[in-house]
Amino acid sequence: MKRTSIELADGRELIYFDERDDAVRDQPDRRDLPPPSPASQLRYDPLTDEWVALAVHRQTRTFLPPADQCPLCPATPSWAGEIPAPAYDVAVFENRFPAFGQRIADEPTGITPYTPVRPGRGRCEVVCFTDDHHTSFAQLPPRRVRTVLDALADRTAALGELPGVEQVFCFENRGVEIGVTLHHPHGQVYGYPFLTPRTRSMLAAARRHAEATGGGNLHADVLAAERAAGDRVVAANEHWTAYVPAAARWPFEVHLAPHRVVPDLPALTDAERDAFGPLYLDLLGRFDRLFDVPMPYISAWYQAPVRLDRELAYLHLQLFSIRRAADKLKYLAGSESAMGVFINDVAPERAADLLRAAGR
Repeated sequence: MKRTSIELADGRELIYFDERDDAVRDQPDRRDLPPPSPASQLRYDPLTDEWVALAVHRQTRTFLPPADQCPLCPATPSWAGEIPAPAYDVAVFENRFPAFGQRIADEPTGITPYTPVRPGRGRCEVVCFTDDHHTSFAQLPPRRVRTVLDALADRTAALGELPGVEQVFCFENRGVEIGVTLHHPHGQVYGYPFLTPRTRSMLAAARRHAEATGGGNLHADVLAAERAAGDRVVAANEHWTAYVPAAARWPFEVHLAPHRVVPDLPALTDAERDAFGPLYLDLLGRFDRLFDVPMPYISAWYQAPVRLDRELAYLHLQLFSIRRAADKLKYLAGSESAMGVFINDVAPERAADLLRAAGR
């Protein structure tokens, strides 16, 4: 894989990840762009012990443009988006409308004695999986999945070295039902300036388990139990297992975990990276065949924090959809949104049965 970094017209970074070593990436960005947006503002919620990001500049971000005006498509003589090359394999660039960034305008002051405020220091990047606007991740060849995985590992390591970044999150949103603003196949990488609430909760559970078992790894023990039970395992290979968690929150939810305790994507071996693609593509295909329509989904990588409790974490991917039937979606209503208590309409064992049946 060849890695080439260039600077866009407004100073943001763009990185090409090419599958050919002879790729030439010398096309300049000829657009006239305003300066990048400053970082968001973080406000602390003392009632929940959580940080909330205020990124008001994101109100003006591009929203579902027509295909001939897609900012993630390669440049043409009549159109210039975010990627100046006429073709590419995988491209990653700093988000023009970031929730977190390194460009700090000023140091904000507190709102009340109980609500401290600070800059949303971090970084947000867009990951373009392909230059083909009309395809999807599920249709990529395994070699391209490997390139994407290598790019995500590269970005995880790079963002983890930035000032203020405490956690790196790689994810893909797919489908208008999920809330995507661009149809082009792409994902994102967030460098958070704090540990997210979900991460803190998972680490606390892992810490309690380690203390109760004399050092056991909670995720490894859960994976071993699921593999032994077998009734919720959807698919597996030498290095990875995909299973529906016994307490799944979403109608169709699968966790894809390596068999080895690994903190993050950079720690995966070549063999583990190669084995991931075929199994993940198989899962995405099963999702799409469940109801014979493109399945809206979120694909989220859980990685160890940059500095704290890395020994407690266990890299895994959570793939889930809000579709619960061919003509029904799962909405987060009162119990889920207000109280954080999920009520699932599909039994995990039934979901696993349906996903196994959706194999080719």
